[in-house]
Amino acid sequence: MSRQIKIFDTTLRDGEQSPGCSMNLREKIQMAKQLENLNVDVIEAGFAAASPGDFQSVREIAKIIKKSTVASLARTREDDIDKAWEAVKYAAKPRIHTFIATSDIHMKYKLKMKPEEVLKQAVEMVRYAKSYCDDIEFSAEDATRSDPDFLVEIFEKVIDAGATVINVPDTVGYTTPDEFYNLIQTIQKRVKNIHRAEISVHCHNDLGLAVANTLAAARAGATQLECTINGIGERAGNAALEEIVMALRTRKDFFDLQCDIETTQIMRASRLLSQITGVQVQPNKAIVGANAFAHESGIHQHGVLNERSTYEIMTPESVGLSQNKMVLGKHSGRHAFEERVKMLGYQLSKEELNKAFQEFKQLADKKKNVYNRDIEAIVSKGSIEVPKVYELKRFIINTGNTITSTATIILKVQDQEIEEVSAGEGPIDAAFKAIEKIVALDTSLEDYALHSVTEGKDAQGDAIVKLKKDEKIYVGRGLSTDIVESSIHAYLDAVNKILFEAEE
Repeated sequence: MSRQIKIFDTTLRDGEQSPGCSMNLREKIQMAKQLENLNVDVIEAGFAAASPGDFQSVREIAKIIKKSTVASLARTREDDIDKAWEAVKYAAKPRIHTFIATSDIHMKYKLKMKPEEVLKQAVEMVRYAKSYCDDIEFSAEDATRSDPDFLVEIFEKVIDAGATVINVPDTVGYTTPDEFYNLIQTIQKRVKNIHRAEISVHCHNDLGLAVANTLAAARAGATQLECTINGIGERAGNAALEEIVMALRTRKDFFDLQCDIETTQIMRASRLLSQITGVQVQPNKAIVGANAFAHESGIHQHGVLNERSTYEIMTPESVGLSQNKMVLGKHSGRHAFEERVKMLGYQLSKEELNKAFQEFKQLADKKKNVYNRDIEAIVSKGSIEVPKVYELKRFIINTGNTITSTATIILKVQDQEIEEVSAGEGPIDAAFKAIEKIVALDTSLEDYALHSVTEGKDAQGDAIVKLKKDEKIYVGRGLSTDIVESSIHAYLDAVNKILFEAEE
């Protein structure tokens, strides 16, 4: 019988620490719901002591999630652990995840503590956390550069103090698969009470080995694998959930390991995260990249047409991709639209469905065929919208290669319409400057990107705008067959998120 593996997702904690990947409360809740749809075993919802915003998001996620364990990170400090418990106590299955560094370099230069002091603090704080709840995870930060003898000692003692999971992080992405395999085996063999705790691993991708190291650890005996959607995270990121899970599934003959992830939800999770953060995955990214199941070579195409397994080791459907053969158009009715939404796996309220159907009809008037990816873009955009303080009423653009581009923007604010005109280095720049005059916020444009949702000259433009205010990045998104309009919507979406967060 295959050994069971648990998947611990830290997209909302370690993943959000990736530069430019911050999320607001609504976005975190939406992502948490999708992680639950994926059937992850543990959702690390955040670091409750880091900020009031982090505390609130962990608490709200804990209240909503019913199937997955909800964890909060905490340093080995009483105040951190207090806040972690206050946030996760509402969860159906709460966990406190506490950590301290164990490598010589971290203890000497970061903690300025001796090994015996680290050991004492770890044991005391695990025991303190245990007074709140039964499920306690202890992480030895920078474990792969720590003295194995010290690791064995500290793991043994924190298990005696009540730890139910011991985590072995490759914090700086330093180790290699063979080394990591041997380290996990050492822990299994030398930690006398290891049978009372699960072994977890958390690998970073600085040398591009995070997934390989994680899988090596799983073979060596680790039973919980920590990872993120799309592999996002600090520096070069974390082990990618989709790569780990599909490796276990596709090579079950080799690993003989079982996890309960609903793989057909992988693509939706990947796209939702990209939509929220504005960070697209590279086309050749394993599993979720645009080219992962694309075949351009004539030899490859011929082979796949005759027998898919010639060049496909897994099916697109297994990760949630569907063929765009059936298209909807302006003559398609509400019932057909509703059935397509259900087929794509979305569960919308009556109000959400009405709003999405209206947007679909508007889109169908602009382009002949509406594809699944168009519908997914409409539905996912609407699911995390914030209240619209500023709303586009109309715009006029004058541009050309022999004139200065100008934009006239009219925005609706409550019952009032405000109009401004501005010139710029092209129509987008002019439009953004006109909006800046109206909203009068002290922000800077950090990034702007435009992607095509589907193929064809009538494809929707998916615009991403990143605004920086008070050292925080706000991501806005806009959809339209007119790329100027989609860009304006994206800018306003980011502005409205800034205002919404200021009111919370």
